[in-house]
Amino acid sequence: MRHFFRKKSSCEIAKDRLKILLISDRVNCSPEMMELIKTDIAKVISKYMKIDTRNMDIQISKTGSMGKRGMRTPVLSASIPILDLNKQS
Repeated sequence: MRHFFRKKSSCEIAKDRLKILLISDRVNCSPEMMELIKTDIAKVISKYMKIDTRNMDIQISKTGSMGKRGMRTPVLSASIPILDLNKQS
């Protein structure tokens, strides 16, 4: 089981950045755009609950199903650790 409260090592951070780079390259989405998406998602969800933004994982991948123009459909997946469901103002 992954421990959400421990700090990531520099090796883990580098691996995460590399994953983002590889994924963004596969779906033609820049790393900068991925970070903007991640930031926006975090802002919205943080309105309703307390989340662990340091351990969020946002990925864009392609499904096996074919979409328009006979190309695989991109899918956004998010793993966002929730620290508290009761957001305090």
